[in-house]
Order: sequence, then C-alpha cells, then structure tokens
Amino acid sequence: MEFQAPADGVPGRLSWTAKQDGTPEQRLDVLHAWLVEDLPGGRVRILTQETQIGQPAAALAGERPNPMLNGHQAWLDGLVTAAAK
Repeated sequence: MEFQAPADGVPGRLSWTAKQDGTPEQRLDVLHAWLVEDLPGGRVRILTQETQIGQPAAALAGERPNPMLNGHQAWLDGLVTAAAK
C-alpha cells in the first residue's frame, strides 16, 4: 500500500493489506504497517501496527497466549538476531 523511506526526523513506513473472502465467518480484512525510525547512536526503532476486521480476527484476539502478539515479537527477535550478525 505504501512505502516511505526514513528521512531526517521522519520515520520510514511500509504497509500492506490482505483480504480473505468467503462467508461472514471466513471474511477478513487486514492492514499491517511497520514504522522504521533512525535513532542516535546507530540505533533503529521499529513499531508494528496492525488492524484486522472479521470474525477470524475476533477469535484470534481472544486466544491466550495471543498468537498475533507472539508472532510479531518473534519477527522482531529474528530481525535483531539478523542485524547483530
């Protein structure tokens, strides 16, 4: 959907959408964005944002542990590991 490279004082942004058609019980609309901000000292801050609309998303939000939060954390952990190499 969008791409904006980081610039002085402005975080970069990358976002995309996904859609699943089907019955009302199957339909899902998703928007996911990553904000990437350069920080002093060679550091980078990444913020993930996501919205999901549909019954599958509502069911997922009620699960414990939350697979969406855990999946985002796993992605961030992997990114830190890759950047440290």
